[in-house]
Amino acid sequence: MQRRSLGESGIQASAVAFGAWAIGGWMWGGTEEKAAIDAIHAAIDAGIDLIDTAPIYGFGRSEEIVGKAIADRRDKVVLATKCGLIWHEERGDFFFNSDEKHPKDNGSIKVYRCVAPDMIRYEVEQSLTRLKVDCIDLYQTHWQETTTPIADTMAELLKLKDEGKIRAIGCSNATPDQMDEYRAAGQLDSDQERYSMLDRKHEGKDLPYCADNNIAFLAYCPIGQGLLTGKMGPDRVFEDGDQRKENKRFSVENREKVAAMLAEFQPIADGRGIGMTQLTIAWTIAQRGCSHALVGARTPEQAQENAAAGDITLSDEELAAMRAAIEKHGPGIC
Repeated sequence: MQRRSLGESGIQASAVAFGAWAIGGWMWGGTEEKAAIDAIHAAIDAGIDLIDTAPIYGFGRSEEIVGKAIADRRDKVVLATKCGLIWHEERGDFFFNSDEKHPKDNGSIKVYRCVAPDMIRYEVEQSLTRLKVDCIDLYQTHWQETTTPIADTMAELLKLKDEGKIRAIGCSNATPDQMDEYRAAGQLDSDQERYSMLDRKHEGKDLPYCADNNIAFLAYCPIGQGLLTGKMGPDRVFEDGDQRKENKRFSVENREKVAAMLAEFQPIADGRGIGMTQLTIAWTIAQRGCSHALVGARTPEQAQENAAAGDITLSDEELAAMRAAIEKHGPGIC
């Protein structure tokens, strides 16, 4: 497993990480706790030590499951979570309504973006309790908002770092200008953004910014929420509560377009004796600026498959061939 730095924090973490969004159940059609814990254990045993979660993932459920999974192996884990999406108070920027399953226009849960200092203080204590730890290795602002100056947000994060409650500071869903504001106030170690072969807007800004400023870039949804694994055929049916059910990207037409792109990758995968999931992850962490890929898993088998991608280094020729296929097919996939 390749290990890479989280910016200038001094923390090394596996290039392939366990993304714990799906195990929270919210937006993913529910969760099964034992299977999730088994998946986390399998990931750790296979060399993955970076686990990324957030309070909003199941309204605390994902953090609780992660806490149970790492209870007897905290020393083997680089633990990352977030702050800034709240539902217990109407404050900051309104984001969306939700029910317990997924965002919903008339949902009774109101989610706000808020990174005010006192709210960060409240959230970190809640996360420490759910995770059953006394320190979080990487603490990230989940979304940026307009009601709190970034300098004030960063000042509170630095206090938490001085107090030993967190070890490193990151942001997510941020622009380079916002990262400049964070860095003007203190050390910023990471940026987490949606990035995959189908989501490449950050190749123009955030990725080069992170590469040039020694900031870790954590790619979320690198396998396109399963679309880039080669396992999601046109007959796949999504359960109620699964965000992919109503997402046009997962239409039968788009799945057929993705299949055509993946077919062009197949000779590379076959030549290396690896699966499409592993090839997709390996491509992601080979891109300039992308230090880590956060990949979800619901079963031990999926976790082991993901971890194996951390041993793969693609050649320049393989990367060029894949890039050509992506440029050919990707723009047609909405």
